[in-house]
Amino acid sequence: MSALATRETLIAPGDTAPDFTLKTQDRADWTLSDAVKAGDVILCFYPLAFTGVCGTEMNCISKDLAQWTAKGAQVVGVSCDSFAANKAWAEKEGFKHTLLSDMHRQVCKEYGLYWADLNVSKRGTVVIGKDPSGRGKVKWSESREPGNAMKWEDVLARIA
Repeated sequence: MSALATRETLIAPGDTAPDFTLKTQDRADWTLSDAVKAGDVILCFYPLAFTGVCGTEMNCISKDLAQWTAKGAQVVGVSCDSFAANKAWAEKEGFKHTLLSDMHRQVCKEYGLYWADLNVSKRGTVVIGKDPSGRGKVKWSESREPGNAMKWEDVLARIA
């Protein structure tokens, strides 16, 4: 993966979504530009696997996965954990969705969701749709304080 620029603020609606490729928990390459061809992509950034609010969010995503896919959206978790840690966590919790490993912190930095004090991703959600040229465009974004989970109805309302 090439180096991406660091943003000081959260990526905003209307911005072009920086393309990236990260490893899934199964060590497969996952590329945003490929995923957005099929519909909206929801990137759910979380600080660390095996932690409270992160687990709550990821469990809710898996439990309600049919609602997301019925709207033609793909939901993926993104953290700075290794693919191995994400795999162990996904297997332990029975997650049905993809978890991406941003071990070099490049994607969370480019999306304005880097938590420098802890050297991990902040908690946040970015909804990406496809613009007429086929590139990913940010439709909605949110950064949340530690301990605050996303509100599912807010995210679902942003999906076409």
